[in-house]
Amino acid sequence: MRLEKCWFCSSTVYPGHGIQFVRNDAKIFRFCRSKCHKNFKMKRNPRKVKWTKAYRRVHGKDMTQDSTFEFERKRNRPERYDRNLAENVLKAIPKIDKIRVSREERHHKNRMRGKKEKLQKEAARELEQGINLVKAPSALLLDPSLTLPKITVNVSQQQSDNNTPMED
Repeated sequence: MRLEKCWFCSSTVYPGHGIQFVRNDAKIFRFCRSKCHKNFKMKRNPRKVKWTKAYRRVHGKDMTQDSTFEFERKRNRPERYDRNLAENVLKAIPKIDKIRVSREERHHKNRMRGKKEKLQKEAARELEQGINLVKAPSALLLDPSLTLPKITVNVSQQQSDNNTPMED
């Protein structure tokens, strides 16, 4: 079973799925869904469309330079079986997974590093803009005129005799 990559968003295209476009120079473009095909026809750049993998790579959202991904690369050349090599590979797989997880955590921590300061700056800016709406509790105790007055509304229920159903 041959799994292809979508030209636009880089997701996998399974057999029997997606759209294939062949240009006049015999270049084949495969798309996973009509969304990718339409964006291609609109001549959009995948590196500028936020939901594509190309955008995420260019803007540092994904880990692309990690050397542990080399172990998952597709190899078309058949390897001659070697028992020692197979044993070493099986021993290395847990270590590689552990390294990958730690690198992903580090990458995520680096991406989220400035998030807290950014949120605090936004909150401070919002507070500065609406400071007149916020009053200190001690100011309310000293000056009762700052609080809203209590309004009581008396509602009397009177039924009118004019509420008769409509006649034809």
